[in-house]
Amino acid sequence: MSDYLVRAMAADAQIRAFAVTSRDLVEEARSRHDLSPVVTAALGRLMTGACLMGSMLKGEQDVLTLQVSGDGPVRGMTVTADAKGNVKGYAQAPQAMMPPNAQGKLDVGGVIGKGYLTVIKDMGMKDPYASKVELQTGEIADDLTYYFAASEQVPSCVALGILMERNNTVKQAGGFIIQLMPFAQEEVIQKLEEKISGLKPVTTLLEEGNTPEQILSLILGDMGLEIMEKTPVQFLCGCTKERVEKVLYSLKKEDIKEMIAEGRDVELHCHFCNTDYVFTVDELKKMI
Repeated sequence: MSDYLVRAMAADAQIRAFAVTSRDLVEEARSRHDLSPVVTAALGRLMTGACLMGSMLKGEQDVLTLQVSGDGPVRGMTVTADAKGNVKGYAQAPQAMMPPNAQGKLDVGGVIGKGYLTVIKDMGMKDPYASKVELQTGEIADDLTYYFAASEQVPSCVALGILMERNNTVKQAGGFIIQLMPFAQEEVIQKLEEKISGLKPVTTLLEEGNTPEQILSLILGDMGLEIMEKTPVQFLCGCTKERVEKVLYSLKKEDIKEMIAEGRDVELHCHFCNTDYVFTVDELKKMI
């Protein structure tokens, strides 16, 4: 199992925790969309965060969507994830560039700019749940932490990290979310804060060879950490030519006839996996 996520509890269920290693799925996104290094870091963090949040969904058919819109060069990003560890996403400007920040690192906050984070949960009800919050830093982890506090009233610590190779491929990717339950005792809260304050960055921990379980153990190991579940995660779009064909069926018959009369093939593009589907004139005639 390469990329995978673990769910855990600690402190007699006063804490719930999620941790993931996501290098392969972020590299898949980088390769499919030909992302610049800073956009790889931005989209990679959002996809990793979506993985972690998707594992919180209760229904097998539930879908989580995270949308970031900003006034920075990347303009916006969209990611979806489910409870089974499948995630996909794209950036509006995949080749956007940005100089390094003051620390000499990839400036994710700068490439995103000021804007909003929208969280949409489709749980099979009449209307999906949607919440929109203002971006705090554009660094993604801070913004998700703020979302949990403002929209779900759940005290959370979100840490996400992407480390690039010199050849601009993905070297490390992963993150964790740790949340306090409403009945958490003060001594548990204080101990957790002390542990997190002294923790190394996620990418450093991954570079040192730590697994998701070991990362959670560094934080919660002496607080009764119990690993509940281990799930593989992957970049998966799920689109097929048959599914995309339904878009054409939604058109008026006159519009399809007009395409046939012009004698040109129709090309439909999937933003999530950057795949083009071509429908020939003969295929359009069969649809009629």
